[in-house]
Amino acid sequence: MSVKQKIKTFTGSGSFDVREEMIKDSKDLLDNVEVTTVAQECVKLKEKEDEIASLEEQLKNKKLEADDISSRVIPELLAEQGLSEIKLADGSKVSVKKEFRCTLPKDEAKRTAAYQWLRDQNLGDIIKNNIFVTFGKGEDDKAKQLLDLAADNGYEPQQKSDVAWMTLTALFRERIESGLDMPSDVFNTWIKDKTKITRK
Repeated sequence: MSVKQKIKTFTGSGSFDVREEMIKDSKDLLDNVEVTTVAQECVKLKEKEDEIASLEEQLKNKKLEADDISSRVIPELLAEQGLSEIKLADGSKVSVKKEFRCTLPKDEAKRTAAYQWLRDQNLGDIIKNNIFVTFGKGEDDKAKQLLDLAADNGYEPQQKSDVAWMTLTALFRERIESGLDMPSDVFNTWIKDKTKITRK
C-alpha cells in the first residue's frame, strides 16, 4: 500500500473512527514487517545450508586425501626402506597394519552361495537364522509360542539368514593370516594398508 493510499481524509460528514483507522494501518505495517523478517531469515537459512554443504564437501575431500596418505603414500615409503614402523622426533610411533573387511553380497543368489560356502567349510555356525511370524491384532499370546504355534495354526514363518559383518571380517582375517582362501567372487572382500600414529 503506497503512502498516498494510507492518507485518510476527514470531510466533517459521516462517521470516521480515527482509532480504528490507526489500528488498521498499524496491522498492515506489522504484517509487512513480519513478512520481511521471515524472508530475511529464509535467505539466511539458505546461505547456512549452502555453507554447510560446502564444508561437508571439503571434509569429504580431506578424508579422501588423508586416506590416500594413510593407505598408499606412507606404506609405500616405509616399504621402500624395508620398514613397517618408525618413530618421529616428538616420540610418536608410526606403524602400518593391514586392515581387513568382508561382507555378504546384496544380491540374493550370491548371498545364498556365500551361505552355502560357509556351510561347506563347516563354518555354518556363524550364520544367524532369524525366523519371522506375522500375527494379527490381539494375538500377542500366540506370538509368544513362536514357530510351533505358527505351524499348527497355518501361519507361514519367514526365515532370513544373516552373518554380522564384524564376525565375517574376523573370519576373513583369520583365514588370510593362516594362508587359507576366502573367495572374493562369493564375498565382498578387501585388504588395504592403514597407517596408525600412536602419539606419545
